[in-house]
Amino acid sequence: MAKLPPKLHNISELYDINQKIAPLKALADRERRSIYGLTGMVYTPHIDEYMQVSVKKAEILACLKKQGLLAISPVEIISTALDLLYKRAKNGAVVEYDGRSYQRRFSPLKLSKSGKMVRTWARYWLLQSASGQPDPQWESEVREIWPSYFLIKISDI
Repeated sequence: MAKLPPKLHNISELYDINQKIAPLKALADRERRSIYGLTGMVYTPHIDEYMQVSVKKAEILACLKKQGLLAISPVEIISTALDLLYKRAKNGAVVEYDGRSYQRRFSPLKLSKSGKMVRTWARYWLLQSASGQPDPQWESEVREIWPSYFLIKISDI
């Protein structure tokens, strides 16, 4: 059976999902504050729904960028350049690019079935401010472009 071409998205879908995501983010943030400090398996329906919608939004953004309807962001351009220049950068490594400092970060992306070993790591770059802290605007763009980097999945090995 022939593989179907992927569905192309349009700008109105992006507008619709942006309208849907705003109240979900407020609920997810409130849920995060309420479970802060708890350990073990915690039921988080609002956070889970927000993350699903965020991943869908990222898919729409990527599709629109491939179609040329949206411009590729500076975060994506610089991240790609840094990935090419510093392929072997370790977690926490700080590099200089165009007069600004960027820090390489790794986050667990996929865990083993037992949840004790990391099978896959997400790799991304964060812009460092003058104080050495990650720039919050840059970090929010990274989270918007690649929300799946911040979801930990259990592998079914």
